[in-house]
Amino acid sequence: MNKNVGRRTLLQAAFATPVVTGLSTSEAVAEQGREDRFTIAVLPDTQYLLDEGGSDPEPVRESLRAVVQRRREANIVFLAHLGDVTEHGTEREMRTANDVFRAIDGALPYSVLAGNHDVPGRTDDQRGVTPYLNTFGPQRFSRMRTYGGSSPGGYNSFHIISGGGRQWLLLALDWRVSDAGIAWVQQVLDRHKALPTILTTHDLVSADDGPSAVLSEYGQRLWDKVIRRNDQIFLTLNGHYWPPGRTTLTNDHGNPVHLHITNYQDRYYGGAGMVRFYTFDMLRNVIDVETFSPWLVGRRDRTPLETENSVLTGDADRFSVEIDFRQRFAGFAPPVLPKPRPASAVLVRGTAAYWRFDAEGLAAGSAIKPGSIARDLTGNGNDLTVQYLNTSSADALKWSEDHHDNQPAHASLRFGGGKQPDRGAILRAGDTAPINSMRFLSGYTIETFIKLPAPFEGDHAFMGILSWEGRSGDAGKHSGWSPDEPTCSLNVSGERFLQFVVYPVPVDDDPTSWSHAIPVGRWTHVAVVNDGRRTVMYVDGAKIARNAAAESTGISTLGKPFVIGATQFALRYGQGFYGSVGDTRIVARALRPSEFLTR
Repeated sequence: MNKNVGRRTLLQAAFATPVVTGLSTSEAVAEQGREDRFTIAVLPDTQYLLDEGGSDPEPVRESLRAVVQRRREANIVFLAHLGDVTEHGTEREMRTANDVFRAIDGALPYSVLAGNHDVPGRTDDQRGVTPYLNTFGPQRFSRMRTYGGSSPGGYNSFHIISGGGRQWLLLALDWRVSDAGIAWVQQVLDRHKALPTILTTHDLVSADDGPSAVLSEYGQRLWDKVIRRNDQIFLTLNGHYWPPGRTTLTNDHGNPVHLHITNYQDRYYGGAGMVRFYTFDMLRNVIDVETFSPWLVGRRDRTPLETENSVLTGDADRFSVEIDFRQRFAGFAPPVLPKPRPASAVLVRGTAAYWRFDAEGLAAGSAIKPGSIARDLTGNGNDLTVQYLNTSSADALKWSEDHHDNQPAHASLRFGGGKQPDRGAILRAGDTAPINSMRFLSGYTIETFIKLPAPFEGDHAFMGILSWEGRSGDAGKHSGWSPDEPTCSLNVSGERFLQFVVYPVPVDDDPTSWSHAIPVGRWTHVAVVNDGRRTVMYVDGAKIARNAAAESTGISTLGKPFVIGATQFALRYGQGFYGSVGDTRIVARALRPSEFLTR
């Protein structure tokens, strides 16, 4: 091959790449129960309600019942008690606790760790047999599907939880973990290096001066010996102190660790069986936290004091933790993504053109020079040639390995367009390319992947993603916004709304579809589907609301070139696209969402 031609060729058809037909064992495990949201319920110190000196276990019993009742609705996968189950740790109190916790035995996996009121407070996890251990030792948890094992003395345990399409490690550690116990914890972490970990214990941080928490003396030891060293620990939960609070510390790997204290025994009715829900939303990259007393919420004719304590909404009781799960866990659990798919796998019936930006011999961030070619992998002759707009420099177009998770090709182009000064780059079809004149009277599907930068800086209002050149007025269309706009374009408004505007063939009209504001910093799949009568836009596989109601048949193309990277106005490109573009496909028929490039 001529070396100059090779350097000018962006796209290589990787027809030899194997198609993914199945999952590995580990992937198959992760596929089980793939929900985008799941909840871990947390029950802090219940000691004032399980006190043989005179108390009432009913609020705790009702909380456990309520968690079980809501397990499907809230997708509750686990419950963690944070210690100080009882006030004195006696056999009598533990019998009551045993009876109370029978409400969820067999219905929901859970852990119960020892607090200083459950065991002799001056001892550590080497203390030997206690009423607590006889009640909440390994023999109780070994029947649970999540149970992974316990330390030799039985006071520390771990569970493996499934939720959000992956597995999580939960450590339930004693009130005081010995050096031998810490060695056991490290062994557990080492055996499960790829599992994000939640560490629960009774004493770790306190918040005496308000919602901002600080490490206790013992908490500092646990932080130094375990937490800060192990990047997989991203969240810790403890009781013991009040009021509730939280803080975020940076571990030795430069990543945040969220440390929360939750304890309400100082409030009305010994905390009234207060429960906290940690709801993990894997799509929104957030953990939503809410705190309430099921016992009080369910009471009729509540007094003002009972109502005040039924649902807590303070800054330390109801909040959200923003966490980019993929980024936070990438150091120890890189995401398992679908492999690239060859072009042959996505050249469905009716494909008019398909462009992707695989490259050979290019380093990430390499500038794409004018004259480079992006091949139409259908073989229909719709190759695109790179052109720079106006006086744009080499940063106008760069190659990247960044891509949407489900994009067939694992590559994209980064466009550096902008209004001031007018700059950018386009990929333009040849003057005689078939795509220029196709009218799609029987319907069409236009798909692409885009990503807007974060932060999204500058004025890029109504920048074009793709379009056909020409003036709608030259096609005899004068009813739209301006006869100088093209006959078909996909754009991004100043509010980051996607705009698809098309002038149909038989009528003088411009049916326009508008999406919601698309996010920055993440990939979005866009599909515009026309069945020969109506046009529907899909964003990430979901139909938008503001689809044009007017009938729309075909595209009034003028035989002028199809372009990726900008939209003309009055036959001039004023600005180019600012962001990334991945695989782009045009099919001469309406596709179902199950046929999109993401599937």
